[in-house]
Amino acid sequence: MRRTAGTLVVVAVMAVSGLGAVVGARWLVEEVRPDRCLVKVGDTTVRLTPEQTANAATIAAVSVGRGLPPRAATIALATAIQESKLRNLRYGDADSQGLFQQRPSQGWGSVAEVTDPVHATGAFYDALVEVPGWETGVVTEVAQEVQRSAFPEAYADHEQEGRALASVLTGQEGAGTLMTCRLADRGAGDPVGLVTALQEQFGTVVEVAGPPPGAGTGTVTVRAEDAAAAWAVATWAVAHADSRGVVVVSVGDRRWVRDRSALEWDVLEQTGPATEVVVELG
Repeated sequence: MRRTAGTLVVVAVMAVSGLGAVVGARWLVEEVRPDRCLVKVGDTTVRLTPEQTANAATIAAVSVGRGLPPRAATIALATAIQESKLRNLRYGDADSQGLFQQRPSQGWGSVAEVTDPVHATGAFYDALVEVPGWETGVVTEVAQEVQRSAFPEAYADHEQEGRALASVLTGQEGAGTLMTCRLADRGAGDPVGLVTALQEQFGTVVEVAGPPPGAGTGTVTVRAEDAAAAWAVATWAVAHADSRGVVVVSVGDRRWVRDRSALEWDVLEQTGPATEVVVELG
């Protein structure tokens, strides 16, 4: 694979005396923009757009659904950050497209398949588990075995981000860390699409009960195999809130409410089942 057009480029204007003002203005824009998500683990904070967050959550969900260890998601996320910055690109070097910049001409699938985040992620994991020692190998070297990139060292630049995202989005951190989104506008609820996506990405790890087909609003209840899987579902639901019209997500003693301006989860006095996630749609 290759560095995509989305790779940050240092341009000449950044060298002039206005550097501080430019950086300050960009920071201010990021802080006040209405739609943004963040993941915070220890000293690592990853800020993403809702689109990037949803794609990251999909990558993690597919790994959980396949019963893979969180390390698989770490490698996949670091790779996708490098290749596409977690955007489902419809362009790239030669015929490369999608989250992982996979090439149809190299056997990764059709254009429709490599630009389907679930299929593309599954194809990445299919190749990953064939790499000898991938469970313990150096992340950038394992990623290179899968991708065959012209810039093999570049994956290492995103290992820390990938590890932070994976630990949260696969549910390993539970309530002990922060993954949330602040969304300005509420989209139409899509409970049927939400249920379909959950079943497609998490597979038999979850049991989903939702409103009947055709319902515009409703509540989707998800019962997971364990608390980690439940938190993976909860963070997935928040990550997909922008496109699915999710307004409230509850798990255990925590609740995310879309209308809150602050990037935080509420702590509830009454604790719900640790393996059950309730998703409310607008």
